[in-house]
Amino acid sequence: MVMMAPEKRRRGLRTGFTTGACAAAAARAATVGLIAGRVPDQIDCLLPNGQWACFAVSEGRLEAGAAHAVVVKDAGDDPDCTNGAHLTADIRPLPRAPGEVRIQGGPGIGTVTLPGLGLAVGGPAINPVPRRNIEDNVRAAAGHWLAAQGLEVTLSVPGGEQMALKTLNARLGILGGISILGTSGIVRPYSTASFRASVVQGIEVAAAQGQDTLVLTTGGRTEKFVMRALPQLAPACFVQMGDFTGAALDTAVKQGIRQVVIGCMVGKLAKMAQGETLTHARRAEVDRGLLAELARECGAPAEVCQDIRQAETARYAAERLAELGLSPAFHQALARRLVRTLTDRYPGRFALQVLVCDFEGRELIASASSAPTDDQNPSAAGKSDVSLQPRQPHELAAVAQATASLAPSPLAGEGWGEGAEGLQSDV
Repeated sequence: MVMMAPEKRRRGLRTGFTTGACAAAAARAATVGLIAGRVPDQIDCLLPNGQWACFAVSEGRLEAGAAHAVVVKDAGDDPDCTNGAHLTADIRPLPRAPGEVRIQGGPGIGTVTLPGLGLAVGGPAINPVPRRNIEDNVRAAAGHWLAAQGLEVTLSVPGGEQMALKTLNARLGILGGISILGTSGIVRPYSTASFRASVVQGIEVAAAQGQDTLVLTTGGRTEKFVMRALPQLAPACFVQMGDFTGAALDTAVKQGIRQVVIGCMVGKLAKMAQGETLTHARRAEVDRGLLAELARECGAPAEVCQDIRQAETARYAAERLAELGLSPAFHQALARRLVRTLTDRYPGRFALQVLVCDFEGRELIASASSAPTDDQNPSAAGKSDVSLQPRQPHELAAVAQATASLAPSPLAGEGWGEGAEGLQSDV
């Protein structure tokens, strides 16, 4: 078992843990306390990326047949308003619900009030990956005890409502508290030059190895998706650019990369298509007018287009159009718009292919390609097109199960992978 703690690096590079990881650790500690009769002072917790981490536990106590535990979030060097938050778990048995683990939000956890986030309206703002991770840790700690009765997990964050005022949550319809986030469990610093430098370095390494194809992704799920879709490419070809689209493509041009593949989901796809070169939630808003116009071109009714124009996320547009059977056409239109945007910005510098996946990073939704560059003769271009044909949805499904447990790239985490509270970088 590999254990880890927040990295001790030079200032500006120290990693930390996500709200989701801390909530999972608190829930696991409380579960152990409920069953063993004493809440431990520290707890080993399995992170979503498959690593184990040891967390200090405070305020552990048993009262009225329930258990209480707190883990204080250490965000490392990430400038995160939730740094120092007390992720709190209260566990109580459910004698009439054997085998069940129910997770609910308490004070300081936001409530979802609008569609478009992939979460149930009216439910707590606990994202799917951390929710699964919390349940997995609770089930592992409870073991055979769950055969006799279930467990109710209530998560809370004292002061979470005030923390949320510093986030985009209210604008996204998440009210009354923060979101529980984290696709890997690790926070990596966002507002430093270190990540941008790592993107540049990754591209330089690929070029130094003689790779002529570069695959840029926006996060951990899209990286795993394109790795499955393009298994013929060497690992050095894959670089997580996160939000740094402009820096990544400028470096690709400087290094003479002649073929670029971009793997993304609808959120970053929309921002890149509208011309943003830095797509972090705090720096760039999605152009809802563009989304509404593309929806209209795909045949969406006027009232749906108006709803999209007034919504806050690209995901909302994608989900509304999926209900109408227009999802493939909409994503295809966005992918083509991104190709046009980048071809205009980098005329003749590289051939471009865009691969768009679903929110789980499992299925190819759309793809678009530019014409070969001037220095690619027809035979070379034909060979390139064949070699980069992505696997189709039925082929991806066959390998998705085998790769679902893979840890994301070391660059994936809450600081890089999610950005602002309530948002995820990939989406």
